Amino acid sequence: MSLARPNTPTLHVPTTVQEVADVSGAGDTALAALAVAMAEGLPIESAVGIANVSAGIAVGKVATSPVFRTEVEAAIARSATPLLHPGALVGAAEAAEIAASWRRSGQRVVFTNGCFDLLHSGHVTLLTSASAEGDRLIVGLNSDASVRRLKGPTRPVQSELDRAKILGSLRSIDLIVIFDEDSPLRLIHGIAPDVLVKGADYRADDVVGGDFVTQRGGRVALIDLVEGQSSTRLIAKARI
Repeated sequence: MSLARPNTPTLHVPTTVQEVADVSGAGDTALAALAVAMAEGLPIESAVGIANVSAGIAVGKVATSPVFRTEVEAAIARSATPLLHPGALVGAAEAAEIAASWRRSGQRVVFTNGCFDLLHSGHVTLLTSASAEGDRLIVGLNSDASVRRLKGPTRPVQSELDRAKILGSLRSIDLIVIFDEDSPLRLIHGIAPDVLVKGADYRADDVVGGDFVTQRGGRVALIDLVEGQSSTRLIAKARI
């Protein structure tokens, strides 16, 4: 779609490549969306972008079907989300922005956290189960300094970047965020997940950030642990 005005460079707005079901009504949808956006006070440049997105949604539907505001908002959110590979390591602010865009598109965001020093089958089971609780899984990873404070001067065995890289190879994880505090509470407040996951060795009332998540209408999920699996036990065995 192009916007041409006197004495102003023409604005060309590309569309998103997608499957076309029926082009009927696409023009009417574009004009209607343009009118609504401008009636709501948006500048014409933004209105053209919304009209273009709306027409793209329309051609994906059979015959002349309505295009709803929620569909337009979700499409805009998807286009605004950075193209990151699954398991990408991002900062806390970027993770919060991406999580917000996922929620706007109707996806449930899941969060869990841990040190994950020497990844074992118990970790994999926990993370796989956590990902099944929603649509997107974000993992908070304790920094090296945080692990040392929690587990002693000989830990972690692997650096935070090595641990993040190993975690990022798991298909169940969408984003990884390293946090330096002893508690992930500030990170949870920023991401505002729909589901907060911890191992079943916790009680729901004791999970950090659980009250914040439930007050927002989310929930806490406790996952059964794999018996006999722990990083501490593996490290002790390796030192024998």
